[in-house]
Amino acid sequence: MLCNECKKRPAKVHLTYIIDHEQTVQHLCEQCAREKGEFHFDSHPPFSIHNLLTGLMNLDIQPAAQVMGNVVKIQCVSCGLTYAQFGQIGRFGCSSCYLTFADRLAPLMRRIHGSTQHVGKVPARAGGSIKLRRSIEEMRDHLQNLVEREEFEQAAQVRDKIRELEVRAQNGGDSHEEC
Repeated sequence: MLCNECKKRPAKVHLTYIIDHEQTVQHLCEQCAREKGEFHFDSHPPFSIHNLLTGLMNLDIQPAAQVMGNVVKIQCVSCGLTYAQFGQIGRFGCSSCYLTFADRLAPLMRRIHGSTQHVGKVPARAGGSIKLRRSIEEMRDHLQNLVEREEFEQAAQVRDKIRELEVRAQNGGDSHEEC
């Protein structure tokens, strides 16, 4: 794809503007983007997943604990990788790292994905029972929030709806009512 401005060089910068619900896309070469003042390529390193992870982790790589003034670092017993090193390189050294850093990964996954459980797309053929189970889980979370906020009447209604859905799930979820 050629640059929209000069129509000579390949477009390497792709800008999408959304103004008043109207989308405009521009494809520019680096030189035209620099001339328009859109980007300064020399001042920023190229994007990397490591930078993304480090930013999401807020580089919260403080020592896990202090024992009588001595700093204790979280380190994988299998490969020796520290959490600080993980933050710098953006990948684990071995499969044991997942267990070693598990307590720190949950908040990171929640920040990246919005959940600690995978909730990807559901196949249409098998989707009924899976969607029903997901709906029940979401309603349980909602119920917990209502109880914490002491909204007991609404919580009782949600609890009853959960029971109805659980009965449907046990019967194979063959009713097609909306949740």
